[in-house]
Amino acid sequence: MPVKPTVTVLAGPTAVGKGTVSTYIRDHYPQVWLSVSATTRAARPGEVDGVHYFFVSDEEFDSMVANNDLLEWAVVHNSHRYGTPRQKVDQALAQGRSVLLEIDLQGAREIKRTLPSAQFVFLAPPSWEEMVARLVGRGTETPEQQQRRLETAKVELAAQPEFDHTVINDRVERAAAELVELMGLPAQTRD
Repeated sequence: MPVKPTVTVLAGPTAVGKGTVSTYIRDHYPQVWLSVSATTRAARPGEVDGVHYFFVSDEEFDSMVANNDLLEWAVVHNSHRYGTPRQKVDQALAQGRSVLLEIDLQGAREIKRTLPSAQFVFLAPPSWEEMVARLVGRGTETPEQQQRRLETAKVELAAQPEFDHTVINDRVERAAAELVELMGLPAQTRD
């Protein structure tokens, strides 16, 4: 019997570790079905198409938007588009699976309008300084991109009151366990 709500949205500021927490859940909590977003950005080192994201061209993304194939989509950091493929989510829900959508703040707001029964969880950093260190430490952006992302993060942090729950990402394992508990699922893990 699926636990209600069947869709949980995880969002938060840039560089807070949404992807890291989601990957940990995918790898350790088989009872959670993690949605894979489509994006027009290039893969970062170590990212695998279809596992971390569906990496698509601008033309493919345009087609997905035109055909209403996305539950939500947004332009992120004024550069690339991200979106949640509708068909895969619908299939998981039809199978009685609990779904986790790891998306940006714009996408979360769109899901709130289209699927208000979803549960909304804000992933917050333990401190601003820790978030800056994580962004700079991963070394995937230029200094200009880092600055743009940090300016965006300030605005995104102010959105925390819009969410049903807040989880502090102080330790990935603990944050993941708290999120799975908020989903109302047993904390069984795959070791």
